Amino acid sequence: MDDIPFDVITLGETMALLVADEPGPLAECEHFTKHLAGAESNVAIGLARLGLRVSWVSRIGADSFGEFVRRAVTREQVDCTNVGIDPQRPTGFMLKARSLDGQDPKVEYFRKGSAASALSLADFDASRFLAARHLHVTGITPALSPSAAELVAHSMRFMRAAGRTVSFDPNLRPSLWPDRATMAEHINRLAGLANWVLPGINEGRTLTGLDAPADIAAFYLARGAEAVVIKLGADGAYYRSAREVGTVPGVTVAQVVDTVGAGDGFAVGVISARLEGSSWTEALARGNWIGAQAVQVIGDIDGLPRRGQLPR
Repeated sequence: MDDIPFDVITLGETMALLVADEPGPLAECEHFTKHLAGAESNVAIGLARLGLRVSWVSRIGADSFGEFVRRAVTREQVDCTNVGIDPQRPTGFMLKARSLDGQDPKVEYFRKGSAASALSLADFDASRFLAARHLHVTGITPALSPSAAELVAHSMRFMRAAGRTVSFDPNLRPSLWPDRATMAEHINRLAGLANWVLPGINEGRTLTGLDAPADIAAFYLARGAEAVVIKLGADGAYYRSAREVGTVPGVTVAQVVDTVGAGDGFAVGVISARLEGSSWTEALARGNWIGAQAVQVIGDIDGLPRRGQLPR
């Protein structure tokens, strides 16, 4: 596949992220700093920083937040040729409180009716997808709208049928779904379309009703996945395929500043290492290390390393 121009293609919504400059309730915060927020673009940027060639599919509004998103992602050397501009719908944004104790910060979303929620099969370009050897998607995009869910499922089926690899991070957002049963049904169906499924341990328990990593992994292997990688937080990560099984310990950090984006950093490590031919053990070790960098900074992408920063 040396003649394929992109290593990875991904699709999903990216928003402007306004992070409070001081701790406390969002209603009382007066000053915010603007960042970028979007699981798929986080992964795209992280992979691009490691030297992979990445293409991103999305929609943004014809507004200042949309221009900010487009410029920020393009600046990271991610191809944005397939990012459409919607003159009728706005770019989503979100507010995030500042956490001082390492707990998940309070987040408020303003994304209903956003440009990216209108993603549909009209945004699918077979030639653009075939120009990549790997597809990465998350469970956030299909929660935005039925048309976005259709696009994600079609893209996964198409890429896997074409002999490409597909990774899927459930990245659960319960507030975007009608109820948890509907969420689990849709997410589990999509997970069965992926080669690699990357849930967190609590996500796996929510989605399958099972407790042990081995049982959660078996659940997805039985539905069509080739490998399942389960994030265990500070304890590291567990992996299982038809031929291999193991656990890779986590990376200790001095202080957890913000856990948002850690899963995206982990995905960057796993995907990049596997596409470079590394073993699952090596891939999880890189994922754990990048995830550990991500929890030590405020912004979603601020901790994503360059190639030269990776440990030997």
